Amino acid sequence: MRRDNQSSVSEFLLLGLPIRPEQQGMYYALFLGMYLTTVLGNLLIILLIRLDSRLHTPMYFFLSHLALTDISFSSVTVPKMLISMQTQDQSIPYAGCIAQMYFFIFFTDLDNFLLTSMAYDRYVAICHPLHYAIIMRKELCTLLVAVSWILSCASALSHTLLLARLSFCDGNTIPHFFCDLAALLKLSCSDTSLNELVIFTLGVAVVTLPLMCILISYGRIGATILKVPSSKGIFKALSTCGSHLSVVSLYYGTIIGVYFFPSSGTYSNKDIVASIMYTVVTPLLNPFIYSLRNRDMKRAVEKLLNKATALSQ
Repeated sequence: MRRDNQSSVSEFLLLGLPIRPEQQGMYYALFLGMYLTTVLGNLLIILLIRLDSRLHTPMYFFLSHLALTDISFSSVTVPKMLISMQTQDQSIPYAGCIAQMYFFIFFTDLDNFLLTSMAYDRYVAICHPLHYAIIMRKELCTLLVAVSWILSCASALSHTLLLARLSFCDGNTIPHFFCDLAALLKLSCSDTSLNELVIFTLGVAVVTLPLMCILISYGRIGATILKVPSSKGIFKALSTCGSHLSVVSLYYGTIIGVYFFPSSGTYSNKDIVASIMYTVVTPLLNPFIYSLRNRDMKRAVEKLLNKATALSQ
């Protein structure tokens, strides 16, 4: 496609966070610290799972891919936001904005599918423990992850190709800290009805259906636990599923708040804060609430520290 037919805009302006100029330094330090913690924490998860043979199980296989996704997810938006806060340069090239939107959708969808795969893994572990090794074999786990990547790529590519055909001639200011698809559609002076139809259709496929699968999995888990009511069984189930359920609640809660119940008109501070929750806070908390509180993960950390101490002596 010729660029002249796509858009008369060569760059967009990201307004960023609704903070006062005198607060820029404090928020820059805060978000930089959160981003570095996210990257280092999730890299530690990947390293521990890679090095410790006891963690070579389906649950930790999915967790390693979730950790990689969280690193990538944060890296799509946070570095650009930090650079803009530091340099006061709010511009982002047209191609850069489209690329940021593509990878944002891609890793958002990938998170959805991975969380669904992990819920299925927990369902099999609790409801069919005797057949767990047979059902959750390596081939199935690899297939679930591969399908998650392929579907996420197809979804993000669909939105990107449809957006590339639009013209942007009414303005180039985005009231957000990243190139959000909904914000870009509001700036377009072309007919966006097809884009909105695809957003609704794919939204059902990559958000609503995975969420329903997760809820059904936990419904079956709850029914299984209630059949054999014992404090030991309930405690074991909570320790197995509690962290995953916490991540799911935080992640989907903020996404539903932003995209299913949006504010009227332009973006409000509530929308931006909710976006920060699932783009910055959730990837930051995942290593803590999902893995580092896990007994097996703590043992892996101790083993790694002992090896590092032995090598340094």
